[in-house]
Amino acid sequence: MSPASTYRSSGDLLADRRYEYARAAFEEQDFEAAADLARQVLDLVPHFAAAHALLGRAAAELSQGDVAVAALQRALSLEPDDALGVRLDLARFGAVTPEEAITDGYVRALFDDYAPRFERHLTQSLAYRGPELLADALRRACSKRLRTDRFGLTLDLGCGTGLMAKALEGCCARIEGVDLSPRMIEKAAKEKLYDALHEGELVGFLSGRAACEADLVIAADVFVYMADLGAAFREIRRVLKKGGLLAFTVQVHEGDGFILGEDARYAHGEAYLSALAADVGFNPVLFERVSTREDRGRPVPGFLLVLER
Repeated sequence: MSPASTYRSSGDLLADRRYEYARAAFEEQDFEAAADLARQVLDLVPHFAAAHALLGRAAAELSQGDVAVAALQRALSLEPDDALGVRLDLARFGAVTPEEAITDGYVRALFDDYAPRFERHLTQSLAYRGPELLADALRRACSKRLRTDRFGLTLDLGCGTGLMAKALEGCCARIEGVDLSPRMIEKAAKEKLYDALHEGELVGFLSGRAACEADLVIAADVFVYMADLGAAFREIRRVLKKGGLLAFTVQVHEGDGFILGEDARYAHGEAYLSALAADVGFNPVLFERVSTREDRGRPVPGFLLVLER
């Protein structure tokens, strides 16, 4: 657990200064000082959600579960869109279900904050290679299906800064991206690789699209922020033409269903993905074990799937 980097000012200069001291104490693992300073902030500005969240996280580190849950729930009541990500902390206490832990508001705030350093961090620190793996898998899937690896309309879900469009450059007659984060969209627009970019949640975006219009839908490490993929799969199948492809990556869960991992991402099981694909009406073309990134220098286990409508 760590204090969120994104927060609005409390409106009180002294409170803001003490909050920064509290954040610094937390980062130095002086959790008693962090909790004490957070309480001082709340004495000045009782409705400052970020200070309640920080108090909750410090209390959790001090094994003060009741105090932690009460403070985190107060933060959530003050900022229900959960840009601070306290639902993830509450899920660890069992105070919300794992399926409720990650919200659109949290993902939007996370990637708005991440946007300026996104590509550098992914490629240099995490050795990220998801788009390249997906582009290669699509070439192999098309060869397996005896079809061209050139696509008509392509929808890039969770497009981020445009890494997937770079990997598919020259392969798509038209490519459109959608992302929750406006700052990610701004970065992607500068690449001038997309024919259109849309800000929004991916299931809502897909529901507004025409049926049978897309040749390819791609989701590079996007479903790790979604628990149940049923609604997404159904909308993707609806917008794909017959013979159209869905290509995506997820993190591996070795059991049934899906879980919320310690890395604050969802992992999905092989049986869950296979059953969902069959239920929705997709035919598997490729189902492979891959690793799209590293965590502390170790490969993160993942699945790569290419499904055909």
